[in-house]
Amino acid sequence: MANFPQAIEIVEEGPREGFQIEPGPIPTAAKIELIDALSNTGVRTIQVASFVNPKAVPGWADADEVVAGFTPKLGVTYSAIWFNTKGLERAIAHRGRLANVGAISLSASEAFSLRNLHRDFAGQRAAMTEHVRTHVTAGIPVERLIIMASFGCNFSGEVKPEAVVSTIADGLAIAADNRVSIRSVSLADSMGWCSPYGVARLVDAVRNRWPDLTLSLHLHDTRGLGIASAYEGLRLGVTQFDAAVAGLGGCPFAGQPGAPGNIATEELVLLAQELGIETGINLDALLEAGRLAEHILGHRLPSSLLRSGPLTAFRKRD
Repeated sequence: MANFPQAIEIVEEGPREGFQIEPGPIPTAAKIELIDALSNTGVRTIQVASFVNPKAVPGWADADEVVAGFTPKLGVTYSAIWFNTKGLERAIAHRGRLANVGAISLSASEAFSLRNLHRDFAGQRAAMTEHVRTHVTAGIPVERLIIMASFGCNFSGEVKPEAVVSTIADGLAIAADNRVSIRSVSLADSMGWCSPYGVARLVDAVRNRWPDLTLSLHLHDTRGLGIASAYEGLRLGVTQFDAAVAGLGGCPFAGQPGAPGNIATEELVLLAQELGIETGINLDALLEAGRLAEHILGHRLPSSLLRSGPLTAFRKRD
């Protein structure tokens, strides 16, 4: 039975995820221009940067300049990500502009953890334990648990729901040991393995174990099933989604250069509109931001909706 929500929350990850994977240098001013354009679409949360080692992710060598340069808009929350103490310190330096909230990040695939984080399961659990303690000491809340490779791994194959459930249990134990409260768990499709069946199977498995846990879906459209998978999430009542304007981005550690990344925000918004689900986002303004992203990057982005446009003009002909 369908359990569509009345409204959903979409976290716009285009700037952060998109600019990390582009091969060429992108001017800082252009990154800021896109963030400011997205701020005027009705999106309520924008991930604007990664505080990471520029040797590993050259696209975010200018993270501090970008965060210092965008124009904050009332009602919009701006966030960034980081993976170590140095990154946290950089984020804290921008505390007045960023909503600094930490996350516990674990992978359901040890092979991906080794490739992405250079740690095995035990090493990543130990690192996250120290990560949480550092945040608590700094007065930064830790509210989100992210499970990478939740649907499958390009390096080790299928990831079964039991492995994801076990990884969530590890993350919740780390949170409990350090007396922090997890508000949501993100099931992240890091390498584009999602499918409607996979979403249904995993959401069911997690809810069977933790029926009151708030779930978020981070879906990639690598194999063309991203929006279909989002529909299944909506049908099951999931209310939180990550997306990227125009389909910007992708995981640089997935072993598939050039593959599409996150589902396009505008396509998720259109899907929600067609289902009568509120997003608070102006689709026309979002499409303009998507076109700006294409102009900045100088190449076509994956979103089909950028090519065809919304249905509004055609419906007016009736």
